[in-house]
Amino acid sequence: MILYIFRRLVSIAVTFLVVSILVFLMMHAIPGGPFDGNDMPLSAAVRAKLMARLGLDQPLHVQYLNYMAGVLRFDFGVPYQSPGDTVLGLLANAWPPSLVLGGLGVLIGAPIGVLLGMAAALRRNTWIDYLASGVATLGLTVPVFVISMLLILVFAVWLNWLPASGWGKPERWILPIVAYAAIPMATYARYTRSAMLDTLNRPFVTALRAKGLSERRIIFQHVLRNSAIPMVTVFLPMFIGTATGSIFVEAMFRVPGLGSYFVSSIETRDYPLEMALILMVTLMFCVAYLISDIAYAWLNPRIRVGGRQ
Repeated sequence: MILYIFRRLVSIAVTFLVVSILVFLMMHAIPGGPFDGNDMPLSAAVRAKLMARLGLDQPLHVQYLNYMAGVLRFDFGVPYQSPGDTVLGLLANAWPPSLVLGGLGVLIGAPIGVLLGMAAALRRNTWIDYLASGVATLGLTVPVFVISMLLILVFAVWLNWLPASGWGKPERWILPIVAYAAIPMATYARYTRSAMLDTLNRPFVTALRAKGLSERRIIFQHVLRNSAIPMVTVFLPMFIGTATGSIFVEAMFRVPGLGSYFVSSIETRDYPLEMALILMVTLMFCVAYLISDIAYAWLNPRIRVGGRQ
């Protein structure tokens, strides 16, 4: 186990390095720069001075090495769009709304999705199965911005029950959280149904029934435990994804979270902010998949971590 974790940590470091190089090169390959297209054009002298001050006049490999040296010191630089702040300070202020929005969305949507998936699997080919599968399919196929617009139209415009946008007061959280919860709900409903149907058809379930165990005990003690492995694969990465914000939901409801910075950093060529966001997401997803693999062994001791039997 320790050797496996060490190897995975090495692979995470390599992935982090490769992603940083690719993202850095692609950012600078896009035409334009952080001081192009301003409302008030800068003179050549002022522009050159700013470029030199930020180190953007140096060769790309020097810029990359200087940036990564700062990353190793947990210094992600200064955002161009907010020179008075640091990148880490800017992200720290924007993280709480994204974390609340995404975290509550998953914590609400995932249990509902699991219940829908269980009901569909246990009542296969009945109206319950068709209803749960239909809801899950709609949640996966209808874009989240369409769901957001429908929620605003119904509950904010027609019924006038809730505010259409903004953040701060708890009543402003309801619509964006419901919109965000649609994806984890639909995803978990599909995964739970598929995993439970696969487990219910296995020989050990027939053997347990032959031994006289109650259906409730078979479902909750044996079927759900064996069905949990594929669901763990989805849960941790999905939960990590919520912590980085949702571009569409945050834009539709004007939530001041991380999602807005993904768009603005690309539009304004804010290289330090863009790099920090992508590297943060990369590292979080790598760690999430590592924890998922370790959780496999805890859920099912027959699995040998690292692929050894």
